[in-house]
Amino acid sequence: MSYWKTFSRGLWEEVPIFRLLLGLCPTLATSTSVVNGVGMGLAATTVLVGSNVVVSLVRKGIPGKIRLPAYIVIIASFVTIVDLLMHGYTPALHKALGIFIPLIVVNCIILGRAEAFAGKNGVVHSFLDGLGMGLGFTVVLCVIGSVREILGAGTFAGIPVTPASYKPILLFILPPGGFIALGLMLAGFNYFESRKGAGE
Repeated sequence: MSYWKTFSRGLWEEVPIFRLLLGLCPTLATSTSVVNGVGMGLAATTVLVGSNVVVSLVRKGIPGKIRLPAYIVIIASFVTIVDLLMHGYTPALHKALGIFIPLIVVNCIILGRAEAFAGKNGVVHSFLDGLGMGLGFTVVLCVIGSVREILGAGTFAGIPVTPASYKPILLFILPPGGFIALGLMLAGFNYFESRKGAGE
């Protein structure tokens, strides 16, 4: 498989949220604004790339019976690094994302890619797979966060973007709004894919 194919699968063909339906909990919880979406996406991407590379490097030295605990230890190490860096350099974002930063340890996308890809492939492909999947996850979080913030607060990244007469729909900032926004986008993605498949 080419390097580009490995990288690009996470951007569309296997985009984690829309195609694999993985990582839905942090998606719903942290997509209340575009800034939170970017922060969560980049944190997950960092952990995904780092853990994929390390798992790929040590995969042949880990006995099969303990590979999952070993993968979790590797992932937890990167989550701790990201958590401390965010706490030190972006304390406001760290506070806004709260418990969902440590919970990256149990994010299905990261453990899933370590088990399904990095544990069976070389370092370069694993790096590109982690980067592609992470960026795909980040883009979707940004899109959902943008929609929810604009509709729910009338702002984009904290800057007002709607007319003064617009009355924000508070529902989109609340948890039900996350389900509605994600559901509508997932339906739109599947509709587009079905039309695309019918046209081929």
